[in-house]
Amino acid sequence: MFKIVNETNLEEEHICCALSEKKGEKTTSLKKNWMTHQFDKGLVFKKLDVRGKVFIEYIPSENAFAPIVSDNDMYINCLWVSGKFKNQGYADQLLTSCIDDAQLKNKDGVIALSSTKKRHFLSDPDHLKHYGFHVVDTYPPDFELLYYPLKKAAKPYFRIKNCIEDHISYYSHQCPHTEKYALLIQEVASKYNIELQLKRINSRDEALEVPCPFTTYALFLDRNFVTTEVLTEKKFVKILEKHMLI
Repeated sequence: MFKIVNETNLEEEHICCALSEKKGEKTTSLKKNWMTHQFDKGLVFKKLDVRGKVFIEYIPSENAFAPIVSDNDMYINCLWVSGKFKNQGYADQLLTSCIDDAQLKNKDGVIALSSTKKRHFLSDPDHLKHYGFHVVDTYPPDFELLYYPLKKAAKPYFRIKNCIEDHISYYSHQCPHTEKYALLIQEVASKYNIELQLKRINSRDEALEVPCPFTTYALFLDRNFVTTEVLTEKKFVKILEKHMLI
């Protein structure tokens, strides 16, 4: 029913989060290249053996692209069950398999990032809490670090620095679509003579410098966090107007 995507079958497998790739785009190759460099760091990508978005992706916390302090946990990058596959128990089965794997590898617990506000790319906190995760740290405006302990040990926590750039978008190829939209909004910003910097996160060390719990995609304007949502031109212009930058 479920299968592991790894070095041996990566090229032939559909990467669930890249199914919406449009003709001519190379988002799948970006994601697969990123995965190739993370497998030797313990990355696990487990999916339902169908063409659909039903998967979990996790990695040892010491290698996670996240500004957290944690030495011996498992960090869930993404848990996604969508469309017709919802409400069939797949999310719990994927969570259980992750926790079982963490126990097998003698981890202290399992970490997941979520938010009290519905945010793009983040898992439903109510489902995680119902499963047994609980909040061990928070960060403004609404981020929650959720934890499923497996043994008595120090709890993970956020270690986040202040943003020092006026306008910047952080992103990584952990999501196959973020670069496309980061480049799009940078082009839009330039039309209004706004210098928007882009910072692609390529390593754990770089992720530790991101001033936001979520490093896959985060937009800052006037040094303030704005969103984790990848933005179309129309949405970005509205945000610039809201922040009185145009």
